[in-house]
Amino acid sequence: MPFTLGKGVGAATAAVALVLPLALATPASADPDPGRVIQSVVASGVKQHLRKFQQIADANGGNRAAGTSGYDASRDYVAGVLKKAGYTVTLQAFQFPFFSENSTGVLQRTAPTPKTYAPTPPDGSSVGDFATMTYSGAGDVTAPVQNIDLALPPGEPNSSTSGCEAADFAGFTPGNIALLQRGTCSFQEKAENAQAAGAAGAIIFNEGQEGRAETLNGTLGEPTVKIPVVGASFATGQELAAAGTVVRLKADTISEIRTTHNVIADSKWGNAKRVVHLGAHLDSVLAGPGINDNGSGSAAILEVAKALGKVPTKNKLRFSFWSAEELGLLGAEHYVANLPAQELANTKLYLNFDMIGSPNYALKIYDGDDSDAVGAPAGPAGSDEIEKVFEKYFKTLRQKYVGTDFDGRSDYGPFIEAGIPSGGLFTGAEGIKTAEEQQMFGGTAGQAYDPCYHQACDTLANISDKALALNLGAIATAAVTFAYAGKLPGEGSQPTARTASAVVTSASTADGHGHGLTR
Repeated sequence: MPFTLGKGVGAATAAVALVLPLALATPASADPDPGRVIQSVVASGVKQHLRKFQQIADANGGNRAAGTSGYDASRDYVAGVLKKAGYTVTLQAFQFPFFSENSTGVLQRTAPTPKTYAPTPPDGSSVGDFATMTYSGAGDVTAPVQNIDLALPPGEPNSSTSGCEAADFAGFTPGNIALLQRGTCSFQEKAENAQAAGAAGAIIFNEGQEGRAETLNGTLGEPTVKIPVVGASFATGQELAAAGTVVRLKADTISEIRTTHNVIADSKWGNAKRVVHLGAHLDSVLAGPGINDNGSGSAAILEVAKALGKVPTKNKLRFSFWSAEELGLLGAEHYVANLPAQELANTKLYLNFDMIGSPNYALKIYDGDDSDAVGAPAGPAGSDEIEKVFEKYFKTLRQKYVGTDFDGRSDYGPFIEAGIPSGGLFTGAEGIKTAEEQQMFGGTAGQAYDPCYHQACDTLANISDKALALNLGAIATAAVTFAYAGKLPGEGSQPTARTASAVVTSASTADGHGHGLTR
């Protein structure tokens, strides 16, 4: 009969033993019973971790973002659970550029005629005429606007060189506010040149061609600029370019280098030359507590780790909880970049779990062989075998599923680029549920999978217990399958590292998951 969840959120994991004859390789020994291990992983334990994450956020300004006390408390909680479960835990420190917009910015024309421009609030809940750029400096200044090599009307797309050379600021009056146009160089270069010329602030407006007229929601890349910098729409910039314009520009920000930590947990069992690695990002965005994104993935692998921590396995297990994913996969990138060559070779596969409880969910499996999704290459050799394990789990439960691309938006990206077979699960973010998916999974077509994505409402109420339980069963099955496998995915194939261009990781386009425009 088709699997149904029933009242208990642990029902999915109770059914996982059905999958073992299909997916599980011969264990190293008859003890322990892998099926029993899997059944000990229950969704009620995951919900307990999620409640703890919510409590931490509530006590720390409403979020668990990297570089904040909320993240540090989440880190310490996860590390404590893992140590108690028998793991060797490492807190891997790294520095990263922290940015926070503490209150809504201000852009007002005070002359020749007063006008107040609509702001984009820090939580991004609406888009105004302007937006404070990520890594903008702080300040509240009123000064004349000075145009910098503007192309009005605009020429060909991406042709303006406004502010790209120091020579553009010849004759600039220190203390004025520089008005710059989007174009050939980065926002950071424009802002740094304006700062070097003595500007009290900078306004960078969109270039003006079709598709390049909306408000710029951009980033300066790192905290090198101390003056306030905002992005604006083409219409706003065109107005401010009029002769005699004076504006008040305010940005209330923190932009600095901070230290954060990945939490890395190694089991004491298994062959250290055959590492099975599971990961999830632990950080939220500043706007909210991040219970689905990504408390759900973190809590799930934490509960699986608890069950496997004191159980002998054939292969070594590693569980990682990444920091600063929301700022561009920084924690996972740091880990992979600093992994010794032998440790990289020992890592036989990586499983990623980012948002597995979306309230308007679809059950998505990362498409290891590019057979059922479009737009991105297949994963490294062996990724297709990982995909099949998840498929067998859902097929055994007669539960439908869909494929999803490796599009570079989560922490599998650095592992794929290093040639490591990868896979995982996802229930959707700001993308829109299709009518076909509504037929498969219920919910509401035409609405976001997670309507609280990157918002303050990503709380405990923003979790689908059914999606969480089904995915937890799949995670537990995959973890045990690969923990005891005699042959791991990709073995027998020669993995090849993929170039960064093979995965959509460029921060030069807005991807909706922590990145913004850079130019």
